[in-house]
Amino acid sequence: MLGKLKSIFSGDKALPKDLSIEDVQKILKTGSEQQKKQLAVRQDARPEVLYYLAEDQSVSVRRLIAQNPSTPIQADEILTNDSDEEVRAELARKISRLVPGMTSKEQKALRDKSIKLLEALAKDQLPRVRAMVAEEIKNDQNVPKSLVDRLARDIEDIVCGPILQYSPLLNEDDLREIIAAGASSKALEAIASREAVSENVSADIAGTLDIPAVTALLTNKNAQVREDTLDQIIAQAETVEDLHKPLTLRPQLSIRAMKRIAGFVASALVHAMMEQSDLSEEQADELLDKVRERLAAERVGDDEQKQLADQAQDYFERGMLNDEFVVEQIAGNRRELLTQCLAVMSDLAAETVRQIIQSKSGRAVTALCWKAGLSMRTAYDVQTKFALVPTAQLLHAKNGVEYPIKEDELEWHLSYFIEKE
Repeated sequence: MLGKLKSIFSGDKALPKDLSIEDVQKILKTGSEQQKKQLAVRQDARPEVLYYLAEDQSVSVRRLIAQNPSTPIQADEILTNDSDEEVRAELARKISRLVPGMTSKEQKALRDKSIKLLEALAKDQLPRVRAMVAEEIKNDQNVPKSLVDRLARDIEDIVCGPILQYSPLLNEDDLREIIAAGASSKALEAIASREAVSENVSADIAGTLDIPAVTALLTNKNAQVREDTLDQIIAQAETVEDLHKPLTLRPQLSIRAMKRIAGFVASALVHAMMEQSDLSEEQADELLDKVRERLAAERVGDDEQKQLADQAQDYFERGMLNDEFVVEQIAGNRRELLTQCLAVMSDLAAETVRQIIQSKSGRAVTALCWKAGLSMRTAYDVQTKFALVPTAQLLHAKNGVEYPIKEDELEWHLSYFIEKE
């Protein structure tokens, strides 16, 4: 026996599986931290050993005890008040994972005690510990509703967020009450991102005028939004550019809503909105005409035109005008600058470029892009997202990348506009 103990305590080698009670007692009293850690992770360790180690001076040992699923509930109760945040966080993770599986009658007493531990950890002064509980039980239907309610109303976003977004135990009334109580922006965003959002909850979120939350609502395909709620959001979006893209990408927009939206968003976004909508050719043309009228009315003054013309010339001389630049201007809705740049690139008057863009002719717009030295792929973007060419008039690339008509025909389409200069 003496020789065996000397072997065990001669260093921090792995402990043998068949330790005697005397060996374990010796480790608990005089063993190294490494040896105690080896005991702390063993799921076959006697309950009294794990209980003893739950009060060890070493934080590392106590953390391992908190993680060990074999640790007796009495030891876990001690660890709920541990001075180390990490110990309590590990305990919260373990208990949160164990409770949902405790469903049999034989485990009822253990489950009741474990739930009390969870409730204590859900009241921990440190948000990280409470957040650990919330993250682990967010999808579970077998935890107490009172625990979910507490976490859902926590003032810390990292705690309430997972519960608000995922918990199946929260009903419409719960969510509306939380919104009415003045939930944070992150909390509102979590609610708006739920797998299912009712019409009433959507209306309440829209009523907060919180931009990130409304954005999340619009991009949530499963959120039910009434027409009057959408009207309210559209009215708000007219002066809030951050809402333009999510609004245009909202599925199943009515033609009435699309017309309103087309009255203030960028032309590229109008195209994106139309692409995902089942519009007739007549409806699409009507929508594009509305956008063209608005864009024509938004033309900048002479002084700004001259300033942008000078800027375009400078970009040209610096070799900056290329396909990538054009695509960036379309995405940024910098229409007048792009008009001036196309004029410089094609060696045409800006007014001629403007007439071509407004012509509704896919062939004319394509000829302009060819003259400007752009690729056919870019020419297609200019047709669809900048010139808003009707679908029936679009000119598609040949073999995916090539101009589909010959150079003499491209010149002919340009000549109609050049003769008017």
